[in-house]
Amino acid sequence: MKVIAADLVLDGTGGALEKGAVILDGARIAGVGRQADIGRPEGAEVIETPPGATLLPGLIDAHVHLAYSGVPNRRRMIAEAMDQSYPQVALRAARRARDSLLHGMTALRDMAAPGGIAIDLAAAVAQGDVVGPRILACGRGLTVTGGHMDNAPFPDHTQARGMHHPCDGADGFRKGVRVEARRGAGFIKINSCVGLHNRPGTWWRPEMTVAEMEAAAEEAHAQGLTVAAHTSGGPPLTDTVRAGIDCVEHAHWIDDDCIEEMVARGTFLVPTLLVNERSFEVPLAEQGLARVSRWSEAAREAKWVSLARARAAGIRVGAGTDAGFMLPHATMFWRELALLVEGGFTPGEAIVAGTSVNADILGIEAGRLAPGRLADLLVVEGNPLEDIGLLGQAARLQVWKDGAQVAAGGRLTTTWPQGRAA
Repeated sequence: MKVIAADLVLDGTGGALEKGAVILDGARIAGVGRQADIGRPEGAEVIETPPGATLLPGLIDAHVHLAYSGVPNRRRMIAEAMDQSYPQVALRAARRARDSLLHGMTALRDMAAPGGIAIDLAAAVAQGDVVGPRILACGRGLTVTGGHMDNAPFPDHTQARGMHHPCDGADGFRKGVRVEARRGAGFIKINSCVGLHNRPGTWWRPEMTVAEMEAAAEEAHAQGLTVAAHTSGGPPLTDTVRAGIDCVEHAHWIDDDCIEEMVARGTFLVPTLLVNERSFEVPLAEQGLARVSRWSEAAREAKWVSLARARAAGIRVGAGTDAGFMLPHATMFWRELALLVEGGFTPGEAIVAGTSVNADILGIEAGRLAPGRLADLLVVEGNPLEDIGLLGQAARLQVWKDGAQVAAGGRLTTTWPQGRAA
């Protein structure tokens, strides 16, 4: 048994406790309370944290792509995809996952990777063969022929196998769910509605039919899997929610009808604020562009309105960066939280988004400091309620997973684990 004491304890649901402590019993949390009440239980190892430190649940990034580096230039991204074998991609994905752990993330949700690599990486971490955060992986995203994830700009004489999973018709998507589930997917991703760039004022279009979305949701739920959807907005987004999708990603344009449906159904929102901002931060030459698109400009304006509507309506908002696309892994998650604050959330609410809400999106028993929960913890030197940027400084972090310290000061503190015998 261990007791970790800190000047401030944030429980991941909005609760804060000064001079608090958490009791660990193996991989689980056994108790939470004030240091004066907990004291020093007989036989327990008491772990003191630095003066002024805060103890909170491990962070969770609910939208990443571990297979990709985040290079902002589209042509370079394509070149990377063609230059690496899937074993190389898997090894680099393992490094990115490890780096995320060093930066305080004890869980990730991978939103599509080729060749089953994220599914296998998730299993390797769970089996103790690789050091990394918990990973929930969907495998390949389901898309219509020629859709958002079936538009790889390769010439006709080349073929990229296993990068995406095109489906057509309700039966096609039902089968697609079954194929990805057979491969070991922890959830299903679809691409229900996408951006429309050539019709200013109407910035979205449906990619899937309602029947296709309903079939995917019905089949996934029958197999105990949730469904997340890449979306843009407008009536196609509302149709996505009505079809039974559990979590919508991006969702720049959320109207009143959609808000009503999301509230009634308990649909989660992961707005991925940072990835849109990157279009304006990264020099155009580095992106290989002459100018930022009108769609990106419109989405940048709309996302703040949609976020405010969602917060006011009580929709559960998670935090996801889209790392791997336009931004690197690990180092920028804190900025997604900071943008939630910029959009009207309190720092405490932003931390809730990045811990307990994301844990519920992933369906894992983490994200809260409460008895019976997994002991995935983060200690940060300082108070993130006063400066949320502290969460981005790996040198100030101690990371705990399954009740054991795994990283501190930006370095692993655990030895390479022994995997289970085959």
